[in-house]
Amino acid sequence: MKTYFLQLCLLLVSFSFYAQQNIIGKPNYKKIKKSIQKENGDFYYPALMERFKAGDSTMNIDEKRHLYYGFINEDLYSPYGRSDYSDSLREVLKKPNHNDGDLDEIEKFSDSILVEKPFSFKAMNYKLYVFDTKKDTLNFNKTIDKVNIVLDAIFSSGDGKKKESAFYVIETSHEYFILEVLGFQFGGTQRLIEHYDYLEIAENESGIEGLYFDVSPCLQSLSNTFGD
Repeated sequence: MKTYFLQLCLLLVSFSFYAQQNIIGKPNYKKIKKSIQKENGDFYYPALMERFKAGDSTMNIDEKRHLYYGFINEDLYSPYGRSDYSDSLREVLKKPNHNDGDLDEIEKFSDSILVEKPFSFKAMNYKLYVFDTKKDTLNFNKTIDKVNIVLDAIFSSGDGKKKESAFYVIETSHEYFILEVLGFQFGGTQRLIEHYDYLEIAENESGIEGLYFDVSPCLQSLSNTFGD
């Protein structure tokens, strides 16, 4: 199956790693939690999620950040959880060719995963494959907009070059997609340093040895699960 994300990097990222603009900084999780609970506020979470599901490209950066980082307050948030639909999806994807029925199943299983993990880059990737194969331009573009919404939120948090300017992610799986988007390859070593994931990067023209990702919500989720 084609890896559509790799083909879409130029569409998704319109700035270089060294010249990133619009970096706001680390998210204030406490402030975000308070804001998304106000029913009449600009960041009421159910309203933000509906806009995201519709692929609303008009969302501003504050809305995108409240959407992405606010998800840690949802009951569905399980950063290390695995969907029950993953195995079924994998079986269909193993086929060398996909007929219309297979494509419908890929879309169905991907949608089921996205109910539990709305920011799953893998599931959105599979949907891009389906929509492209079916020549469904409308939904293809909406899915690209969804990917962009999540990427904009993450890239607004930092540049990953050091702990003080780490990328903030709510799932560790998102770290590896960020590497792909930036044109890097994983170097094979991942270390947890305090509340940061440090991913070693394979040799590259930029001379970057590794990137830092703040994974505080992931660690807090583990603590909540096993701490009692």
